[in-house]
Amino acid sequence: MPSLVSQFPAALPADALAHFSHRLAFETDCSDVNDALQHGEQDFVLLDVRNAAAFARGHVPGALNLPTREIDARRMAQFLPGTLFVVYCAGPHCNGVHRAAAKLAALGLPVKEMIGGVAGWLDEGLVLVGATGEALRTDGIGLFCAC
Repeated sequence: MPSLVSQFPAALPADALAHFSHRLAFETDCSDVNDALQHGEQDFVLLDVRNAAAFARGHVPGALNLPTREIDARRMAQFLPGTLFVVYCAGPHCNGVHRAAAKLAALGLPVKEMIGGVAGWLDEGLVLVGATGEALRTDGIGLFCAC
């Protein structure tokens, strides 16, 4: 009897290539975002889509705060056409990031999700900053979706 892993055969390599390449068009991860930030290769705008209070409690360095509810054509007009937006929220338990990404896409803007959000950032051992840019201790930070 096959294991639960192999019960359904793996996709053909060409199909797997198409599937995983397609996913990478929609997602990036915390490590890749951090690498771009650390090496001065930030060719995207990083948006924290939680509310201002959650953002002040701790956010990814270099992120701008734009709560999902405040994303609209007027707000986004301040950015150059073709700007890539990378959005994140509290973590995988929050779908605010998906609402934000959908709003940006509906406005015709390129967007990717930083999978894992703040929870993923912390899982990678990376540091959050507070409202004034100071590095924070991460124990006891409430992530709060509040998008």
